[in-house]
Amino acid sequence: MRTVVLTLVAVAGLALAAGVSVVAIGLYNVSAQAGHWPGVSWMLHTIFRNSVRLRAPSMEDAPDLSDPDLVALGAWHYATACLSCHAAPGTQRSSTIRAMVPEPRHIRDAIEGWRPNHLHWIVENGAKMTGMPGWPAEGRGDEVWAVVAYLEAIRSEADDDAPDPTTLAPVRADEPVAYCTSCHGAVAGPVPQLSLLDADYIETQLRAYADGRRPSGIMQHAASLIDESSFEELADHFAEMTPRRSQEPPESADGAEALATRGTDDVPACTACHGPGAQERPERAPAIAGQNAAYIAAQLMLWRDGVRTGSPRMQAAARDLSDTQIMQLADWFAARTPDQQGEQE
Repeated sequence: MRTVVLTLVAVAGLALAAGVSVVAIGLYNVSAQAGHWPGVSWMLHTIFRNSVRLRAPSMEDAPDLSDPDLVALGAWHYATACLSCHAAPGTQRSSTIRAMVPEPRHIRDAIEGWRPNHLHWIVENGAKMTGMPGWPAEGRGDEVWAVVAYLEAIRSEADDDAPDPTTLAPVRADEPVAYCTSCHGAVAGPVPQLSLLDADYIETQLRAYADGRRPSGIMQHAASLIDESSFEELADHFAEMTPRRSQEPPESADGAEALATRGTDDVPACTACHGPGAQERPERAPAIAGQNAAYIAAQLMLWRDGVRTGSPRMQAAARDLSDTQIMQLADWFAARTPDQQGEQE
């Protein structure tokens, strides 16, 4: 028995010494040119696939992935966040990208064999030791579906109707207005109409995105590509645009007006701060009459769920709202026309 124990101790000591040698002396070759030892790539890929399938969200959480606005938003984000590694339909990856280990696959190959909820998990979480980053903002899985919608359009070969991300990739800091207009001038639904907002509010929010105070993987990424010295100019440009009506707003449900116009002892009515008819709008309260319903609903859910913070009043106002009430409020405000707003400060 004593011999067995001594043998096990000796083996453990040798294993420890080998491990220390690999770490401390650098015996393991980390060169990408050397690649992995035989079997290691298969093992890592198998672990990756099983891990994704285990943790992927339910498809019940997915919005309509065929929504053209969602597809377009995903395409424009893909243009500056994903294109450099995964290319786009009709384009190729650079030789430098193909020299990475593991090699980022062309997007048509990368999505093969994955369901939409699997793709959602991959885009949101990224993968360790692969160069695949996680989503820049925690708690914003709702935004990730836009990228998934674009990937599904590629899979179904319906991306001919989607924006071509290769046309936007070169347009960044050198043309900040054009870069921002690609989403805020063409995409409705999940993207807000900036022409309904005043310049000070737009600039404040841009700075909040840039320093991470307002969570949004899409907008934090966008703000990081633009020189902050351009924020004031961008805010003035979009605030001076004429509000547009890209589609007919949904009909508001019965009771929605009462929900929007009646406050409580703790929380004032929505219209008291956001209009229409607000006499003195608080400094950080945006005008939202005529705003896109999907955007309003998404923001209310973020306030309710504690993802968006910074305004105790908004957190209190949204805390007890149900999904149904949120949609009613969003539809009601979207059905108001911008000229019903009180003057913006």
